[in-house]
Amino acid sequence: MPPRSVQWPPYVRVAPWLLIIGGLVWNSLDPSDYWGDPLLAAAAVLSGALLTLRDTIAVGVANVTGILVLSTQDASIGTGDGYLELVNTAFAALLGVGVNRVVARQGRRLERVRSVAEAAQRAVLPEPPGRVGELSVAACYQAAYDEALIGGDAYALQATPYGVRALIADVRGKGLHAVGAVSVLLGAFREDSHRVPDLAALADALEASLLREADQLSEELRLEGFITALLVEFPPGEGVVRTLDCGHPGPYLLGPGQSVPSRGPSLRSVVPDLSTADPDPPDPPGPPDRRDTCRYPRSGEPAVRRLDAADPGLPLGMGVLGVARPAPESRPFPPGYTLLLVTDGVTEARDGAGEFYDPVLGLAPLGPFAGPGAVLDALVADVERWVGGPRDDDMAVLAITRRADG
Repeated sequence: MPPRSVQWPPYVRVAPWLLIIGGLVWNSLDPSDYWGDPLLAAAAVLSGALLTLRDTIAVGVANVTGILVLSTQDASIGTGDGYLELVNTAFAALLGVGVNRVVARQGRRLERVRSVAEAAQRAVLPEPPGRVGELSVAACYQAAYDEALIGGDAYALQATPYGVRALIADVRGKGLHAVGAVSVLLGAFREDSHRVPDLAALADALEASLLREADQLSEELRLEGFITALLVEFPPGEGVVRTLDCGHPGPYLLGPGQSVPSRGPSLRSVVPDLSTADPDPPDPPGPPDRRDTCRYPRSGEPAVRRLDAADPGLPLGMGVLGVARPAPESRPFPPGYTLLLVTDGVTEARDGAGEFYDPVLGLAPLGPFAGPGAVLDALVADVERWVGGPRDDDMAVLAITRRADG
């Protein structure tokens, strides 16, 4: 796995040089009191903590050179004060290099720990087959940058007598508890999906398995633990997709054509015949919904659409509340279309302004896609671009395309 690098804002690279300029100017204006020395020391330490080794050395050399020039100009180079000034500046530069090496060593250690955690996660989440019947499949899992704990994101895909069934889920929390819950969930899904005839009964069976496992946990974990999940079924020969939402972000439907983003007050997207719901009502005054503003040219068909459930159910593990589970929803899934399942590591990724990432607006201008793998590559790259630095949550994605050639 290639090492990850933190993408600091541009001003971070410039900050040490601004401190050097400020310190040297201050010292040149009042050389007797050395008021600028703290700024020079701060520049050395700041560069060591945030910049590369090469930049840290460059900052240290610039510090020492600047003090040497000032000491020559005020004729203090041969005096005790002049030598002490040079020694202090050189020490600050060496201190910056030392800080840089400590930070780099800790970063390498954290990367190794994170690699082990990600490898363990991948062992729990094996790659699904690339093709199951008339469906092409691709999956992706990426651990959060700032976490060395194994997360609770999960996905699975299984060919059953009732058609191909898929699951994507997010376990609350991280660490061994999350891994245990993921293992129970995936094991129950692989077993129950073969014997349970419909998605609602499958969700009930998964919940029963999780509740049996919860009896062995502490009271705190038992009361606070839950799993958001989305169950998907592709019945054989029907050309539809059935979904059952258990408190999870809805899937996204990607069409096969080229997309062009459009923004206007009356561009609320509607996919013809993709659901039994009535057409969307007229748009209210004001800016359009960001999720409904990307269409294909000429046809008016939306490039990417989020398929929110009409009645989202409770997460798995909360059945004790006695709320009835909603019925699965069925929508057409034509050849060439792709269904994209994500966890909240995608939908809750934020940019520098704190705005959430929207796969509808992010993916619409990037199509058409050659297959589910291309969708995942584009999505992951766009999320990284949107965040502009380390992500703070795991990200699991499953893309399923109905092949036009069957």
